[in-house]
Amino acid sequence: MTSQTQIRGHMGHHHHHGAHDNTYLLSADKKDAGVRITRIGLYVNLGMAVGKGVGGYVFNSQALIADAIHSLTDLVSDIMTLATVSWSLKLPSERFPSGYGKVESLGSLGVSGILLGGGMMMGWAAVIALCQQFFPDFAEAAAHWGFLPHSHGHSHSHGDLGPSIHAAWLAAGSIVIKEWLYRATLKVAKERKSSVLASNAYHHRVDSLTAFVALLMIGGSNFLNNASWLDPVGGLVISLMVVQAGWGNTKSALFELADVGVEDEMKSNVRRAATKALATLNTESGTNRVELRSVQGLKSGQNFLMDLELAVPGSMSVEQTRSVEDLVRKQVGAKVRGVKRVRVRFVSNTTEEPDFMDEFIKPGVSPRSSPEGSEDEHDHDHNHSHEHGHSHSHETSSSKIQKRK
Repeated sequence: MTSQTQIRGHMGHHHHHGAHDNTYLLSADKKDAGVRITRIGLYVNLGMAVGKGVGGYVFNSQALIADAIHSLTDLVSDIMTLATVSWSLKLPSERFPSGYGKVESLGSLGVSGILLGGGMMMGWAAVIALCQQFFPDFAEAAAHWGFLPHSHGHSHSHGDLGPSIHAAWLAAGSIVIKEWLYRATLKVAKERKSSVLASNAYHHRVDSLTAFVALLMIGGSNFLNNASWLDPVGGLVISLMVVQAGWGNTKSALFELADVGVEDEMKSNVRRAATKALATLNTESGTNRVELRSVQGLKSGQNFLMDLELAVPGSMSVEQTRSVEDLVRKQVGAKVRGVKRVRVRFVSNTTEEPDFMDEFIKPGVSPRSSPEGSEDEHDHDHNHSHEHGHSHSHETSSSKIQKRK
């Protein structure tokens, strides 16, 4: 899977192991060549997952069944994205002020968990088949104690543990189809100079390689003497690839749900766009009055929620900082794909080190550190904060000028 993962990052997105980029799947322009070849890929994955799954069962091939589950990784990922994308891209609401992007993260977690489980089950089935061939006494003892299933011939009218040679035709057909998809998708990708389509094309090549593994194992178990063990070995190898893909997706979804920071590539893209906007502003004013100090952010489904820290002179008015904020937000939103929110935080340019931690309330000022006051004290505090709310309103807005101690 390395050839695929090396090119997964593009335009600020990180793509999970074993997952396509669905940009073209979601497009409404069905006449577009990129959309057409991507949707053909989806339908092919559907047909191949069903065909190889049924064929693997009928022809008694562990490797073919495992490869069917591998095809399922792409198919389920595409369907999950199509099912959740309209919801995840909804505008923020009062109840969901950061948007609905985590809906997609939840869907990804559920699907990747299913794939992870499926890969483990296929691997376990392959291990059982190997145990029953190489360690029959141990397998019988384990079956007696309930650790392994009892042997019932383990074949579908084949008379031995090996797969039918007919399973090889399905694997060979899968290689041909996937190789064609690879070349057709790469051709459109080169015409468009599209990294999205290029990554999908290389993923088709990875799929053809797994089918090639299945073909070798099926052929070897049929044509080599006493080599029926090759088929479950192939199933085990492919199931490990499915587990790796499922674990990669599960880990990424968990990190998103735990609000892990965005990757360095996205930070660099946002920093580049913001710096360009500030360069224009500083050129117009004739001085380097505004400086980008720090870029942070979270990923929420396909949405990126970014936080920027800008250092400005303390003499700058709220109106001036507001115009700076609008300029930076417009530039970042226009240049960096996936950014749905840009929150700007202003600090004095006398501050040296950016530190988002000072936004958090220190333990020493937490209400838990002292007993609650009386009702009169509560009312007094409430009135006090209300009376002074207007004088501090600029500090509580996203356009405040904040000086650190």
